[in-house]
Amino acid sequence: MRGAQFPFNRTFVDTRKLDAIDLRILSELQADGRITNVELSRRARITAPPCLRRIRALEKAGFIKGYHAELDGKALGFEVTGFVFVGLASQKDADLKHFEESARRWPEVRECHMLSGEVDFILKCVARDLSAFQSFITDTVTAEKNVAGVKSSLVIHASKTVPGIPIEVPA
Repeated sequence: MRGAQFPFNRTFVDTRKLDAIDLRILSELQADGRITNVELSRRARITAPPCLRRIRALEKAGFIKGYHAELDGKALGFEVTGFVFVGLASQKDADLKHFEESARRWPEVRECHMLSGEVDFILKCVARDLSAFQSFITDTVTAEKNVAGVKSSLVIHASKTVPGIPIEVPA
């Protein structure tokens, strides 16, 4: 079609075009986003200039969405992590989008996922203490327009936290 555009101006990339070097770069960056280009190029078994070009191409293609530091919540005073399960009264598209927009504004919400099944959303939340977590649920989440039901579970301890995705790098 002439003049057809992809939604949101996304660049669609065929993932089959990723070679072993690209996968190695992605794997190493996922493990350590602060790795120097020189060290990354050594591990990827290529020289530094093409390594940097590949990183930029992977970023532009959308394989690399960003870089961040992993912080210790407890060391920073966030003693409570919990999951909040939210059921909405209406699942109309506008109502779902409204809830998502609200969840994006709440700093306590670190992840928001729309689900299929018994509940509509699961929120991963942090709070300084149990009282703050309870206040967030009762004063913010349950007070939100269209919320029909809320359940929560507190994290006792995390058995596994691995960011990213599993990448198999060919030998």
